[in-house]
Amino acid sequence: MSTAMKDFTEEKIKIPFAKKSLDAVLSIPKDHNGVLYGVILTHGAGGDMNFAHLVSLASHLASHGLLCLRFTCKGLNLVYRTKAYNSVVMYIKSLDDYNIGGIFLIGRSMGSRAAACVMRGACEEDDDTVQGLICLSYPLHPPNAKSKLRDEDILQITKPMLFISGSLDEMCDKALLMKTVKKMKAPVQVHWVENANHGMSAKGKTVDDIMTEINEQTLSWIQDILKL
Repeated sequence: MSTAMKDFTEEKIKIPFAKKSLDAVLSIPKDHNGVLYGVILTHGAGGDMNFAHLVSLASHLASHGLLCLRFTCKGLNLVYRTKAYNSVVMYIKSLDDYNIGGIFLIGRSMGSRAAACVMRGACEEDDDTVQGLICLSYPLHPPNAKSKLRDEDILQITKPMLFISGSLDEMCDKALLMKTVKKMKAPVQVHWVENANHGMSAKGKTVDDIMTEINEQTLSWIQDILKL
């Protein structure tokens, strides 16, 4: 957990979705007077909102003044995951306790595909609230199937995007991602975690080293978009 834990509080919440609810945690900066920017985070095909990288990232962002909402949505159906993500966006927009000036979407692996679907919809609807998308370990293609690109949503996005991927990610070939980025309409930045795989582990680097790198890159990019 971040050493800056004292700078925010955490609240367990339930977000209405279909006929049930999604488990979530809201990380709330202690000093939240004025305009707050929200960040939504979700996990990949395995795990949940307590995946170490997401907890670390939410802690880092919240300790730097961003309202973070991370949530769990199990299941391998992308349409279902996308609907759940949309419900979370609607929920954070409805929070009357905060003056939310904009929202950033973050997803890891399959969660980043769901976030990209939501972002595509936001672009098509000219939703000014949703301001940017961060894809952690975006699964551009299945392992050993580089011809099956999952680019249908990201090619339609027009708002700023950040990809953070391992340079040895078996589901995101480096050359293929850069080729895809050239076709994209959105302003895009790519950060490669050297020698990291899809799970963001790399020889010679500790988990803390990698999480610090991801956290700092994400915060810096958001601050740049917001001109903070």
